[in-house]
Amino acid sequence: MIEVRHLSKSYGEVAAVRDVSFVARDGEITGLLGPNGAGKTTTMRMLYTLVRPDSGSVLVDGIDAATDPLAVRRHLGVLPDSRGLYRRLSARENIEYYAELHGLDPVTARARIDRLIERLGMHNIAQRRTDGFSQGERVKTAIARALVHEPANVVLDEPTNGLDVLATRALREFLRELKAEGRCVLLSTHVMQEVAALCDRIVVIAHGRVVANGSPDELRAQTGEAALEEAFMHLISPSEVSP
Repeated sequence: MIEVRHLSKSYGEVAAVRDVSFVARDGEITGLLGPNGAGKTTTMRMLYTLVRPDSGSVLVDGIDAATDPLAVRRHLGVLPDSRGLYRRLSARENIEYYAELHGLDPVTARARIDRLIERLGMHNIAQRRTDGFSQGERVKTAIARALVHEPANVVLDEPTNGLDVLATRALREFLRELKAEGRCVLLSTHVMQEVAALCDRIVVIAHGRVVANGSPDELRAQTGEAALEEAFMHLISPSEVSP
């Protein structure tokens, strides 16, 4: 489980995140939804300890990210907004490197990597250098790398950016499998179709603030809109977002 409590972050005079709080639970897919520039990526980066908040806290499985960031990273599998693959390494070598960083012994690492390659359908790219990979192939490799240590919590920043229809459908199905395993899945997106297809709960962010938090049905009821997209537009309208 991931708990975000009163997070705030400013860059100079720009307040990127303002007092953001929410909970992402085990066995659920939680969507962090908002327009570009809403503060989603900054929130995610604070959550996985890449950026230090000005105030507030993040707890992952009860561990405070500020006091024990290394332990938090062991409990998280992260697909960042920049996939960050090592281009001269093959897909398998990228995953092996992260397995080593997490302290996995070679036998365990090999078994887990083989299982992830099978599960993500990576046999045709496993031995290829990642330089020149399609976006879908890059995302598969980055997800396998993020999951090699079998974290209970999976955090994905804009996971379907640049993916074609087939790759997007495959990724959705994989995320549903992670949920069925009881993992906590948190994804940030501005794509309404992803939210409608996947999310049990939605945290809507606009101008750095949480403006709504609930199930899709709860957000529709809150706004009086029948369509989730219309509910979202209602929630992020200037009249609904306090300065």
